Formats: sequence, C-alpha cells, structure tokens
Amino acid sequence: MLTLLPTYRLLLLALSLPAASPRAQAQAPPSVIPADSLVHVAAGPQYNRGWLHQLMWGFHYRKEWAEPVTAPVFNLRTAVPGGLKPVKEGGSFQTRNLRLVAPDGRQYVLRSVDKDATAALPEDLRNGWIGRLMKDQTSVIHPYGAYIVPRLAQAAGVYHTNPRLYFLPDDPALGEFRQAFANALYLFEERPEGDQRMVSSFGASNQVVSSKHAFTQLVATPRVHVDARHYLRSRLFDMWLGDWSRREDQWRWAAFRGPDSTTVLRAIPRDRDHAFFKFDDGVLTRIVSFVKTNYQTFTRDIKLHDVEGLNRAARPMDKSLLVYLTAQDFHQVADSMRLALTDKVIAEALQVWPKEVYALSGEEFQQKLQSRREQLPRVAEEFYRQLARDVEIPGTDQPERFVVEAAGPWQAWVRVYALRPDGNNGRLIGQRLFDARQTGSVSLFGLGGNDEFQLVGQPDRRLRIRIYDGQGQDLVQQLQVPPRALKTRVTIYDSGDGNLLKVDKKQVDIEAYQPKANEYDGPGWLLRHRLY
Repeated sequence: MLTLLPTYRLLLLALSLPAASPRAQAQAPPSVIPADSLVHVAAGPQYNRGWLHQLMWGFHYRKEWAEPVTAPVFNLRTAVPGGLKPVKEGGSFQTRNLRLVAPDGRQYVLRSVDKDATAALPEDLRNGWIGRLMKDQTSVIHPYGAYIVPRLAQAAGVYHTNPRLYFLPDDPALGEFRQAFANALYLFEERPEGDQRMVSSFGASNQVVSSKHAFTQLVATPRVHVDARHYLRSRLFDMWLGDWSRREDQWRWAAFRGPDSTTVLRAIPRDRDHAFFKFDDGVLTRIVSFVKTNYQTFTRDIKLHDVEGLNRAARPMDKSLLVYLTAQDFHQVADSMRLALTDKVIAEALQVWPKEVYALSGEEFQQKLQSRREQLPRVAEEFYRQLARDVEIPGTDQPERFVVEAAGPWQAWVRVYALRPDGNNGRLIGQRLFDARQTGSVSLFGLGGNDEFQLVGQPDRRLRIRIYDGQGQDLVQQLQVPPRALKTRVTIYDSGDGNLLKVDKKQVDIEAYQPKANEYDGPGWLLRHRLY
C-alpha cells in the first residue's frame, strides 16, 4: 500500500515500530464459541498507536480499528440453506478471501476485514521495518467502509455486492483452512460470477463474467458492447466514495441479451477496500501523498486537480468504454445521481454500521458524503474534459468501417460501423462529434479484420487524426475532397501488410511503422488493460 522512501528509515527506527505479528496482538477470543452467538471484538487493535507515531504516520482510522464491535458468529452449516463448504483460498495482495460453495452450486466469499499488504513484498522484507510499516498503514482503510455501500449504490443505480459482517470462529468445518482463517472478522457476500438470476443487485443476470472474459469478447466481435452510461454511473459513484483503486480486476460484468442478438455488458464494481481512504493526516504520509497522487484522501471536497489521480488506475478502461459518450451524457448522469443520493439515503446507509462505529464515524461521513454529492456535476465535467483531450477508438478483430467526416470549423464526426460481407455498412457501433477546442487528437485502431477508413470532406486541421491499421489488409480512402483542399493533420500509420491507400499524399501524411503489441489486434489490445 505504501512505498517507503529510504530517508524515512531512521525516523521509523526512532519510532520503534513493534515486531510482533498482527495476529499475536489481536484480541484473543474464547477458545470455543457457540455457533449462532454474538461476540464483541475489535477488527485491528494493533493499529492503536501512540500520539507521536500517529502524528508522523497518520491518525487514519485507528480508533475505528481498535473499537470492539458486536458481530454475529458465522455458522457454515446454517449461513445458507444446506450449508456452505470452503473450497479455495484467494484474494489480492491485501485482502484474504475464502471461497464457499452451497449445495446448489452458488458461490460466496468471506473477505477479511483486516488487510495485509506485505504479501506484495519479498519474503525477506515482510517481517522487517518495511513490512511492519506497510502493515501499520492498513489503518488508512476504514474497516467497515464497504458495509455502507449497498444502500448508497442501490439509490445511485449502481450494481453492488451485499456484504454482511461476521466473526468466523475456530470451526472444525473449515477443514484445511481452519488455522489460516479462524478467529477474525469477515464480510460475507455473494461471489459475482456465473448464473446470478436470483441476485437483483447484479441485475439478475444469468451470466456474470470476469473482466478478462468481458474484454476478450469486446475485442472479438462488435456484437458485444458495454452499457456506457451505466459504467459511467459506476465510475462517478467510485469518485464520490473516494475509491481510487478501480483497476480491471476490481470489476465483474453482468451480461444481457440486447437487440439483434447482441450482448450488453453492465459493470459490477467489487472490492471497496480503498473507498473512504484517509492517508494525508500525518507529517510523513502527507509528504508521500504529494508523490503518490493516486492516494486520494476522502475529504469534504473532491478537488478538481485531484480527479486525474483519483482515476488513474481505471484510465485504460475509461478511455475505451466511455469513448462515445458526450459532455451532455456526463452531465445528465452526474445530475441524476446528485438528486438520487438524498440526505435520507445517506443517513439510512450509515445506520447499518455497528453502533460503536457509528459513534466514531457517523457524523463525519454524513457531512463528507453530502458535500461530495453536491460536487458530482463539476467532477463529471472535469472527468469528461480529461478523457476528451486525446481519444482512442478501438475496432474489433472483425471488419469495421471508420468514417471521419468534416463537420465545419473545429469539428468532425467519427462513426464506426460493422462492415457487412457485401461491403455495406452494418450496425452502427458508435458515433461522436469531436471539437478541436476540447480534443487534441483522435486515434483510430482497426485491430483485426480487413477494415476500411474513410475520410469524408476536409477535417479541420486543428483536430489531429491518427489511423492505425493493425492486422489485416485495410483500405484507407478520401471521399468528397473539396477543390484546392488544404493539407490536413491526418496521419496514416501503415504497417505495410498489403493496405490499399487511396489518398492524396499532399494532404495526408503516411508513415511506415511497426505496430506495437497493444496496437495490433484484439489480444494485443488487452495488454492495455493488463488482462493478457
């Protein structure tokens, strides 16, 4: 979670970080806990540190971690009808997950409330001062932050999991996972994968797939597309929560049958570990925040100059999936969310916290969520502005026709069609009117298939157009060129694999080049999304 600068080492040693393991410091529960009872336990008492340490390394959510809460005991035999069987350990470098399967095949997961980022370190560093500091900085995460998200997401029109807080005892039914998982707090939730027709918060989809599966389909065929406005709603919701870690593996995708036998994918955000992040409230962590601008602290204000850092992890997805949305789309979605996330909704969401946690965080979160809600329209405007600077429009590994049409001063239309075998336009994949006062460049990527690129009229030279042919033998041609046309700012990057270029070289630049792996075809494009 935190990359420590070498100059901090003496300060760290002076503060004498403890060497004891987190499990050794945690409260010791009774050796035998009856099923279906209640326990009173803290999620992370080891994060309750002295004033000097907190001054230097952050006050964070240490009080919330150290505060004991009342939680029901998790009973594998009665959690769902027929009981649950532990089958697999998983999780990221921070959260430890235990996958569970019900008799009907539906899958669930227990996600650890406490985190441990030291798994990302080499083994010889995990128990040293760097490992201890990284573990200590788990306190930047609110231990029960994910717990309030479902009610907020429901109001915002965003898909969501439904975590419930439990204490997992030392249960023999855990089998081989008993030693690693017993005696800790967990969030129990549905695992968003496969047939989820019984889960309305996943859209009651009969097929929920991973990001790798979804993006593989997106680049394989134009008959699969993402509901872009729904994805935008999810992304603005992320910003409202201050959730800056939204890389591709933090999502699942609910598939639905669309018109003309197409498939529509809608986003399911998961893993809210970095929502409500509180990082810059220590002397040294504030210094680090100037360098790691993606470490966004959940404050009353969403500063416009922080929007880039807040969205850096999801930028490849945003550029691909939001490419055909307009500024008006961004404004409409943000304004509808602002109206839906009422004070009453926020208050109801916070009431699900254990009363001990609400006493510590309730008022703070109420004020921050209300303030950030009012800023959603201007944040959406800034988000659009950043994405509009330089636009990338991918095709698929099937044949497409890209049409760039002059639309007067400053402006040009870009339309992308599926290309039928008879050479006519098939289904319109997407279109957008670009304005050089907002957009500096538009890059078109044919990827696979024998694609066509048409330049209709004289695109305004203040708008740079880049054409990347990719795999296949492509056609690039100019149509309706006006007399005495001036030189455009269109560049064709020709890989030399048999493309046919019907253009005036006095008006259009042609450059020979070797396509990069992530410019060549569908599997290559997945490299941009860290999925191949």
